[in-house]
Amino acid sequence: MDINILIQNHFLCTGMKKIELEIIALTHSITQTHSYAVVLGEVNGMRRLPIVIGGFEAQAITVALENMRPSRPLTHDLVKNMMKAFGLELQEIIINDLSEGIFFSRLICTNEHDVIEIDSRTSDAIALAVRFNCPIYTYESILENAGITMDESAINKETTADSFDASPDAEADKNNLAALTIVELQTLLDEVLENEDYMKAIEIRDEIKRRKK
Repeated sequence: MDINILIQNHFLCTGMKKIELEIIALTHSITQTHSYAVVLGEVNGMRRLPIVIGGFEAQAITVALENMRPSRPLTHDLVKNMMKAFGLELQEIIINDLSEGIFFSRLICTNEHDVIEIDSRTSDAIALAVRFNCPIYTYESILENAGITMDESAINKETTADSFDASPDAEADKNNLAALTIVELQTLLDEVLENEDYMKAIEIRDEIKRRKK
């Protein structure tokens, strides 16, 4: 049986319509220090779903979005490699519950014969979705409870998925980078990559690209 038909039949019994989301931005969290927010947007819609995540998960998502190649597999890369080794494919993720401000998700996986659901933290689920290039879904009730409806002018000003909000610390970093030469930036880039600080590496890389333009 076709995998898509298998998944559709699997969800017919829930009677709940899935709404597809896409990653709009990854920003510093305004409400929680040392945290980030991944902003998911309703595909062909006006609603946004911000979800607070930790720095490690933000880095894992960013590395995959930027197509960076770590010298060693990150945890989510390892999970992907193990899944594929055992014939398990991630078809989609669903943000399926919201309780006391915490989002819960499920990985919808398939093998040759079955659809398998695995509970997951939402940040981990998104990090895997980016690696498998699979869709992200949620339900109408969750968007109603936690979503934010944007007007068209605000949507036009939204940051892209590979950018970060300018917190005071981020602005300080940018000012420090601006004082360095291209050679110094490249040396610093090599150092932070060696230390596997991929978030900082992206800032340095973007500064180098800006200079070369």
